[in-house]
Amino acid sequence: MNAIIKQIEKHQATFQKISRNIYLSAIKDGFLAAMPVILFSSIFILIAAIPPIFGITLPAEFETWLWKIYDFTMGLVGMLVAGTTARCLAGSMNRKMPDGKVINETSVMLASICGMLLLAVNKTDGAFVADYMGTKGLLSAFVAAFITVNMYKFCIKRDITIKMPPEVPGSISQNFRDVFPFSFSVLSCAIIDLISRYFIDAPFGEMFSKLLSPLFSAAESYPGMALIWFLIPMFWFVGVHGPSVVKPGLSSALYGNTEENLKLFQNGEHPFHSLTENFGNFIGELGGTGATFIVPIIFILLMRSKQLKAVGKASIIPVMFAVNEPLLFAAPIILNPYFLVPFCLAPVANVIIGKLFIDILGMNGFMYVLPWATPGPIGTVLSTNFQPISFLLAATLLVVDFFIYMPFCKAYDKVLVEQEAQRVEEIDEVETIAPELAPASAAAVVDGNETVIVETEPAVSPNASGKGYDEDLNVLVLCAGAGTSAMLANALKKGAAETGKHINAAAGSYGSHYDIMNNYDVIVLAPQVNSYYEDIKTDTDKLGIKLIATKGAQYINLTRDPKGAVDFVLGELNK
Repeated sequence: MNAIIKQIEKHQATFQKISRNIYLSAIKDGFLAAMPVILFSSIFILIAAIPPIFGITLPAEFETWLWKIYDFTMGLVGMLVAGTTARCLAGSMNRKMPDGKVINETSVMLASICGMLLLAVNKTDGAFVADYMGTKGLLSAFVAAFITVNMYKFCIKRDITIKMPPEVPGSISQNFRDVFPFSFSVLSCAIIDLISRYFIDAPFGEMFSKLLSPLFSAAESYPGMALIWFLIPMFWFVGVHGPSVVKPGLSSALYGNTEENLKLFQNGEHPFHSLTENFGNFIGELGGTGATFIVPIIFILLMRSKQLKAVGKASIIPVMFAVNEPLLFAAPIILNPYFLVPFCLAPVANVIIGKLFIDILGMNGFMYVLPWATPGPIGTVLSTNFQPISFLLAATLLVVDFFIYMPFCKAYDKVLVEQEAQRVEEIDEVETIAPELAPASAAAVVDGNETVIVETEPAVSPNASGKGYDEDLNVLVLCAGAGTSAMLANALKKGAAETGKHINAAAGSYGSHYDIMNNYDVIVLAPQVNSYYEDIKTDTDKLGIKLIATKGAQYINLTRDPKGAVDFVLGELNK
């Protein structure tokens, strides 16, 4: 097992390079920027779809109004993502542009949206046909975004622009400078669409779907889905955020199949697609990457190690809402040879079982886009329209995951019990012979009636905590999904109140921070986004912002120690 871990660690740099690819990052960040639209629309679709399950008939006008809101939000998400993806990609490229040459992020958004409409949308009787403005148009959105940003980059680096006299105001000059790159971008998409219509008599969006349909068919097969949900935890196991690497290329299928399932259900047909966004969230990633929903319960009820019991109690609530970083880094599961097999095997078993329930037992495929933080069993029941069989699936997955994780938890528990016994003997011996020599790094954490000895690193330099600040210090904590970051941000707020320090803390997710980062003095990176350190440091250095990276166990300790979190941030500022 250790030999396997060493081989994985050798390729960690490659995995991180994939995760940091600017095109994959732009897709992920573009979707993140559009997530309020997706979540907002999901509320109205649930209001419209759930009452009929219980025999409640909504007034026709009210139901029409609900679906109208959905159509004008989620129904346009492809067009919106074209703009947000282009903007995020332009931001990444601007970091490497020559001095004085900058891609206008607002202009590329507009050009990308126009390009996407040309690639994907038809007009009939003077009206736009909206079929490909939503999730069906996502592939066209990505193509338009990539073409647009690269065309802008080409023109700006080579000064292919309209130059205005110095007397012309800067805002007007910028508009003229963007005329050529805007025109070339939109015309490029128009030419691609023209070629597509000439050869297949259909817009480019439909052609692209046809070309990639074999890939999506393979992805939705049993081997395809097993591979996808094997790679996601495998990447996470080596410290790379797995969903950021694997899911961007599947975005169109994940959301498009969800919408297709809903249409099939409304037409009285079986919604058979298993490759959907929430199927991945609530089945393959039940409780977070690695299908860890059951693990804190195992730790609390069945483990003897005080460390695992404490970790279980601290992580059980976050894990229920799919925030499993406290578990991953505190157990730890990441790079722990005892957990490699169950961490990768449980998601694979879950998606195969879930697909069997849909294909063989007739369970509905997932039809709604619910927030990823919805507890998995609840999300499964809601997404399948409260089918009774979905309750059976949720229970089955928990039982299967229990039997997958249990032997490995027991093996690890045995090792920790022995280590804890040895550690207690050493501390007792030191305190008996020379109490003053007891290690300062041994912190007693009281958890109920148990006292757990936890090894902690010194949070700050000796002189850090004594420094005061007359002005407010604004701190932004970033993680992958704004779940873990909220834990440290809350600890900083509490610590500031306890110590009287002037610190304001907020949580965010990497990718959605671009518009707000200039409002902060310090940015703290959670461990799962440390691979982006060099990219974000380019931005923070320009803005004069202090950037702080954290390690796994260190980060978890800080979330539990409000005063220590404050001292840590202030100490880093003194370096």
